[in-house]
Amino acid sequence: MLDKALVIAISQSGQSPDIVSVVQEGQRQGCTTLAITNKPDSPLGKHSDFVLDINSGNEISVAATKTYTCELLSIAMLSAALAPEKTSWTALGRVPSWAEEILNLDKHIRRTAERFRFMRQCVVLGRGYNYCTAFEWALKLKELAYIISAPYSSADFQHGPIALIDRGFPVLAISPNGQVFDNMLYLLDKLRNEHKAEIILISNNQSALTLAQSTISIPSAIPEWLTPIISIIPAQLFAFHLTSIKGINPENHDR
Repeated sequence: MLDKALVIAISQSGQSPDIVSVVQEGQRQGCTTLAITNKPDSPLGKHSDFVLDINSGNEISVAATKTYTCELLSIAMLSAALAPEKTSWTALGRVPSWAEEILNLDKHIRRTAERFRFMRQCVVLGRGYNYCTAFEWALKLKELAYIISAPYSSADFQHGPIALIDRGFPVLAISPNGQVFDNMLYLLDKLRNEHKAEIILISNNQSALTLAQSTISIPSAIPEWLTPIISIIPAQLFAFHLTSIKGINPENHDR
């Protein structure tokens, strides 16, 4: 039994039958249901008690990008609304300017991607709030650049998969300041100095950035709980540019 819980369902299209079925089961058990979607009139929206429309407009790219970030922003806004203090809204108000700072790094990100034009496989690491960022970055590399990219929590990675890494193996990582930073820093140091990995790092901590051969800096003032919204932007741009550099059309899944 779900015991009258709040069921929150997230789907940009609102068409996923597995997610819709969970919402329907929640309603059958008397739960309140909330849909976070880009399509309020979708099956998910119609079967939910409440709908948060992410209002991102039509997702015209093959690889969903803006809907992903808008979903994250909607979740962050919901969290801020539920928090007893109101300072979270001040931080949320700075998200557009932080995003603009990242977009201004576009040329640097393209130059970084050029170095990896022959990359065929990699691992992507994140933890805590940015565990999801690792999965999303890996997904974009798979569906756009056709790269075998395996996402891991930095904790899970140290228990077996780290054996994959030898000299020059590409490791992509997201490691901003926050509660899990020390663990990520320890792993990055081990990967660079013991395993001789080739590290691409998204971070706002200089100690971590010095361990990577390729770096993308994000603003230092971002609170940890908002870093996934910002850190995925350079990851998406990296995947896009790498796809273009490899001569693949990012809007065509046919090889």
